[in-house]
Amino acid sequence: MTSHTPANPTPPVRRRPLGLSVLALIGLAALGLPRVILHDLHIIEEMQPASWFLALAPVAVWIAVAVAKKVPNPFLTVFVIGLIFAVMLAITHQLLWSSLYAGNPAFLDDSGVPGVIPRLAVLPGSLFAGALTGAVGGLIAWGIQAATRSRPPRP
Repeated sequence: MTSHTPANPTPPVRRRPLGLSVLALIGLAALGLPRVILHDLHIIEEMQPASWFLALAPVAVWIAVAVAKKVPNPFLTVFVIGLIFAVMLAITHQLLWSSLYAGNPAFLDDSGVPGVIPRLAVLPGSLFAGALTGAVGGLIAWGIQAATRSRPPRP
């Protein structure tokens, strides 16, 4: 018995499980950084229109890209973008720590130096905020994709 293998086998198709490249996911997550930086540097404050725009516009772009690209699982894709953003948020807060908590005695140890415990305490909040943002955006993207999916006509 002989087996026949084609002379030029076609290479397996490499699929992206999230529908976007890693670079695209990181780039989309980075859209949220301007608000974080401007807020941490006290250039914009909460509840200002600019702050709202800079907080919501990136998530709207995440949703739009996931829906437009017809990613296989829009919830998962946008959730992962939110997780990447969460890590960026935590890192940015750590890098801008002196501006973020300058002059707040609650975050200083007895010698007047920012303590390690407050730095560590802010990490879960950053990670949760990014994950929650991604989850809510993912649900919206999933809902839009489900609502716009072509359905066969009813008899």
